[in-house]
Amino acid sequence: MSELPAKMNAVDITEPGGPEVLKLVEYDVPLPGPGQLLVKVEAAGVNRPDISQRMGNYPPPADASPLPGLEISGEVVAAGPDTSRFKAGDKVCALTAGGGYAEYCIAEETSCLPIPKGLSMIEAAAVPETFFTVWHNVFERGGLKAGEWLLVHGGSSGIGTTAIQLAAAFGARVMVTVGNADKAQACEKLGAARAINYRQEDFVEVVQDLTEGHGADVILDMVGGDYIPRNYKAAAMDGRIVQIAFLRGPKTEMNFIPLMIKRLTHTGSTLRPRTREVKGAIAAALEKNVWPLIEAGKVKPVMAETFTLAEASKAHECMEASEHIGKIVMTVG
Repeated sequence: MSELPAKMNAVDITEPGGPEVLKLVEYDVPLPGPGQLLVKVEAAGVNRPDISQRMGNYPPPADASPLPGLEISGEVVAAGPDTSRFKAGDKVCALTAGGGYAEYCIAEETSCLPIPKGLSMIEAAAVPETFFTVWHNVFERGGLKAGEWLLVHGGSSGIGTTAIQLAAAFGARVMVTVGNADKAQACEKLGAARAINYRQEDFVEVVQDLTEGHGADVILDMVGGDYIPRNYKAAAMDGRIVQIAFLRGPKTEMNFIPLMIKRLTHTGSTLRPRTREVKGAIAAALEKNVWPLIEAGKVKPVMAETFTLAEASKAHECMEASEHIGKIVMTVG
């Protein structure tokens, strides 16, 4: 660790606000604590929670870096006490609690994974946040099984494109909502049985039609708002609705009778504040169940745009425009 620089370039949120508040600053290089690794970052993924944090709506956990950035790829350059798997020189991708928009980043060793064979470092940076989120919410919380119907709102997002591929790989049938024809085509090419243009069609009607009245067994929803009562209508008997965000807001007027009549489960989660043990268990499940699919070429992160660290504000503008398909990543260095 003595050879490490004292300072690094990092992107700071100078005040809550729009993309312009992201500024490249000089920042202290952090040092790893027990169970932690210091990673020299090659690429960092850009995610919706980064937007929320920039706007002042998603503060980092008390023990996390105040810098944005929840997923990285790079090379381990130092290891703290009580680490055993990875050492300096190892290439990893990692889910982080913050700090990814920087030249160096701390990651819990249990949230680090080897780079899947066949992926570039830029592609590897697009994996952790979305794959952790999809695996935990669709398969663990939602309990999706082979033969079931999955409805994904925001099908062309990083989360959506990951959910389509993983659900299809495990034998489920997938429907998604999207905002235009290009996104619909991209999602169907990835394996969705039907992409529903929410600007032109009622997703409740299409779901009931396509499933011959059965409905969606699992619904992954990042929209919220007026989608929530409509999800209840689109859901199958014993359906599971998993909430991961509220792009249309967390409030709506609800009739909960369908919850009882259909025996629905409506659950939700956030990933960032979860314990080291929980995130480590998700990482282990991914390595066992999903890494072989990635290395076999059956599942791959869909890449949209790449920016440099100095272009962080442009990366956020790109995400907020919602015209992209797949993941937005920043290269570092």
